[in-house]
Formats: sequence, C-alpha cells, structure tokens
Amino acid sequence: MLTEEIELTTTHRSPALSATNIEAAVKALRERGLRVSAARRLVLEALYGAEGPLSAERIAQGLEGRLPRSDLASVYRNLETLEEVGLVRHVHLGHGPGLYALAAPEHEYLVCESCHAVRTVAKAELDGIRSQVLDRFGFEARFTHFPLVGLCPRCLSESHDHEENEHAHP
Repeated sequence: MLTEEIELTTTHRSPALSATNIEAAVKALRERGLRVSAARRLVLEALYGAEGPLSAERIAQGLEGRLPRSDLASVYRNLETLEEVGLVRHVHLGHGPGLYALAAPEHEYLVCESCHAVRTVAKAELDGIRSQVLDRFGFEARFTHFPLVGLCPRCLSESHDHEENEHAHP
C-alpha cells in the first residue's frame, strides 16, 4: 500500500465556467478584468473549433492551417490563464504532452491501451464507478485529468478471439 506523498500534475480546482461560444468566453474574461489579446483570442478560436482536446503545439502551429501560427510560449501562457479562470482544463490521455479542452461541459475520458482510441463521456456517466470507489476506499475519484484506461469494445473482442484461438490450437 502506497502511503507516501508524491508530486502529481493535477488540474486547477477552479469551478468550470460555462461559455457556450467565443463571445461568452470573451465576456467572462473581461468580467474578471482580463484583456482579450489577439493571441488569447486565437487560443479560444482553436479550442472552440476543435472536436476534442488539443496540444499547445497544435494550437501554436495553427491547427493544420485553419488558424494563423502563434508563439508556443504565448499559447502556453494563455492556456494557463484560461485554466486558472475555469474556461479550460488540461488532460493527460497517455504518453505525450498534456492536452487542453474547454472546461464546460465537464467531460471525462476513456482510452484504449491497445488502439489508443479516446472516448469522451459526460461526467455523470462515470458516477457509478465514482460511487463504488468512494464506498470501498473513501476516495473521491475524478477522471477529468487522467483517463480510465482499458480496452475498447473492438480490442476487447479481438483479445477474446485471440485467446479462444490459442486455446483451440495448442
């Protein structure tokens, strides 16, 4: 049983701000006394235009030509600010850089360790698992920063087929 404290990258605990579009996000930033520079607006455009979490590098590179390129350090600074106010969350979906996504609505992630598919799920969909962990260990689990990792249905089926073939042909 591990009882020592370890340093762990975690997400900000600020409440998620629900901003359904860029204009609402800009308004939320201005209400908090923050400027909305061209660089910050580009980061927001990337996040609102994405279908899932993005790396800072992809944002800085302009999302394959869909947006102008940006300075990587500036992108990271803006992502940090957006995370501090609750508009953005960063997640780790495996090896590699952290990824960034809009904070609201809150999502959690399932990642296949075989094919690396990522499934985004509504937070409420994992409430049963969260309750079991709390009941059994007294630990309140969150899967917003690190995903649940396992096998997706396709890889699980392929794994069972492979096992059955091995047992049938010794």
